Amino acid sequence: MSDFNFDDIRPYKDKEVRKKLKELRNDPTFNEVLLHMFKTRSKVRMVKLKLRMIRKVKQLQGSLIYDLLSYVIDETSKGLSSAGIEKLDKKKSYLFISNHRDIILDAALLNFLIFDKGMNTTQIAIGNNLLLYPWIETLVRLNRAFIIKRNLQARELMEASKKVSAFIRQSVTEENLSVWIAQREGRTKDGHDKTQVSVLKMLNMSNEKSFSAGMNELNIVPVSISYEIEPCGLAKMKELIKKERYGQLKTSKDDLKSMSMGIFNPKGRMRFSFGEPVKVDFEDERSKEKLNKQAQELAEKIDRQIYINYKLWPNNYIAYDLLMKNNQFKEKYTSKEKRKFELMIEQAMIHIDFPITDIRERFLKLYATPVINKLNALA
Repeated sequence: MSDFNFDDIRPYKDKEVRKKLKELRNDPTFNEVLLHMFKTRSKVRMVKLKLRMIRKVKQLQGSLIYDLLSYVIDETSKGLSSAGIEKLDKKKSYLFISNHRDIILDAALLNFLIFDKGMNTTQIAIGNNLLLYPWIETLVRLNRAFIIKRNLQARELMEASKKVSAFIRQSVTEENLSVWIAQREGRTKDGHDKTQVSVLKMLNMSNEKSFSAGMNELNIVPVSISYEIEPCGLAKMKELIKKERYGQLKTSKDDLKSMSMGIFNPKGRMRFSFGEPVKVDFEDERSKEKLNKQAQELAEKIDRQIYINYKLWPNNYIAYDLLMKNNQFKEKYTSKEKRKFELMIEQAMIHIDFPITDIRERFLKLYATPVINKLNALA
């Protein structure tokens, strides 16, 4: 058992649910959010009445959260599907490492699928930069989120990383609780999903065994998340251009807008593909150079599964053919689908009004890069 006190980062426990839900019900901003979502005050009163009856986290996830996600799936997408989840052992705990495309939905929909299959939901890593209001922190920690502290000084960051690492390892190996963490800090904005070695180094901070033994005991399962339509695609491109061309970083207001867009914008079809647990068998090395190399090789193993299992939609194949100026995948889409995608490109060029000439190419790469990555992984 770890010596760390996790109270400042851990999810809330069943014994805290009643008190925290009361705080939520009394929060005026949360009430405004409920009114925005449910439109009428009578429905808001019904939701708040339901919250009064909840005593456990599982009740909350199985009622209000499940209903909200069902609404999002029905109203803003053409359906949610999964692959590979049936191969997971319901009695085991896993560390799910996935690509990161949407601030809220990636982890929320993963838990929706896991809950639907009768498995215990995962604990979810979330950056404290997204906890813009007290009600957001309360709600996500009630929904099994734990906090990753960002923007700290070097020494504080090291201690915070050690604590998160210990929390994840204790959850998976001692408490039999699965955990979800993104493969990188921040969402992928250019379509190129790649595991950051720093994430794996953080996980290794709590490891008292060899690198291989410590990683194998976490039961790492790569998850490929694929949206037919990127719900925040244009916003991501704007963020990337602002950073590259003008050195402007996104603000908390940008994060809040992206969270809302991700939930309410059209997403087309959505697929979550669960891979096989990653096993490694490296020599027991203690030098920094060797450990860095092993972490890099593990990252590549995770990436390969994410690329191969990534569900490619017609839009991905269309973008690839347009980018490469060929018809390699013309059997994968119809002329109608191609016209719709070309209209999306035109809308992007109107919407993104920066004085640069490569908007079209950037938009194509956002959708084509998963095809390129999959081809390379299969080569």
